[in-house]
Amino acid sequence: MDRRSFLKTLGAAAGASIIAKPVFVHAKRRIRWRMVTSWPKSLDVLFGTAQLIAQKVREMTDGLFDIRVYAAGEIVPGLKVFDAVAEGAVPIGHTALYYYTGKHEALAFACGVPFGFTYRAQNAWLYTSQGGKLLNKLFDDFGFLGFPAGNTGVQMGGWFRKPVRSLEDLKGLRFRIPGLGGKVMARLGVSVQLLAGGDIYPALERGAIDATEWIGPYDDEKLGFYKIAKYYYYPGWWEPGSTLHLMVSKKAWEKLPKEYQEALKNASAIANQEMILAYDAKNPEALKRLLKHGVKLRKFPDDVMKAAEKEAFSLYDELAEKDKLYKAIYEDWMKFRKDIGSWFGTAELSMNEYIFGQKLRGNNTK
Repeated sequence: MDRRSFLKTLGAAAGASIIAKPVFVHAKRRIRWRMVTSWPKSLDVLFGTAQLIAQKVREMTDGLFDIRVYAAGEIVPGLKVFDAVAEGAVPIGHTALYYYTGKHEALAFACGVPFGFTYRAQNAWLYTSQGGKLLNKLFDDFGFLGFPAGNTGVQMGGWFRKPVRSLEDLKGLRFRIPGLGGKVMARLGVSVQLLAGGDIYPALERGAIDATEWIGPYDDEKLGFYKIAKYYYYPGWWEPGSTLHLMVSKKAWEKLPKEYQEALKNASAIANQEMILAYDAKNPEALKRLLKHGVKLRKFPDDVMKAAEKEAFSLYDELAEKDKLYKAIYEDWMKFRKDIGSWFGTAELSMNEYIFGQKLRGNNTK
């Protein structure tokens, strides 16, 4: 082919691509969804993760799939996200599924349970196990799809007005805590309260609750708990690695073009990684600031930890006797916990103890 013919052919091809692009754009529907969340706007990592999902979806669809994100209370209350999506009032939501164990106790495993998995183990179980598949079946029964879309990492044990010196100090305490962790606390004599993030500070301030847990230093500082309760306990044994989910109405999902479905999946996977990165980067400095405010950092007494662990597994066993699906998910979770524990308890544990244990004891030479 001579140069003139080549340029003519190239020009024709270029012209075709210019014409084809608008045809492609018009062939794809412009879709606008509303996303409800369980988070106040002030919590920029949580609410920001929902916004990140919407941003990534827009980028992957040339702006044609536009998701508008709403904070807790703007369309539905923070603890009504599940109902809004499952009932089809809105097509999509971002929440923590353990808020809704009243719907089915096994939903807690999708998020996090006492003495359960850390971030990496939780991801491995959700994405690869039979238990993860069974959870997806449970979601389907409620009319939605669920995609892991954020993880907090190991949480703190919460804020207390008075010190917790022993198990006895928990009895009668009015404590804000959700999920199966709340049920375990109730078995330890705690008066359990469930409140959305934006409602906790006012309840603590007016004395409606005596203590609360949330996530960790960065968010807890923003919510101002240290101004009222000075005792800050760790670890959050009920949430060693809580996964948040993107809920998508099944009916709304089925109407989406395949490319838009893939955009939602990919955006959720990005969010699942970005949230833990944000918290790991922000929590250390936030903890330093809290300590400068006079916060008293305390570790839960051994008798609290041992009693809580005993009650947690007694609870799991009791629930398994009542529900076949719960039992199947729990048994798979237990098997995975044993297997990954044998691995994490080898190289991972020894390395973490050596590096971070020395630092905590003040023996780090650097």
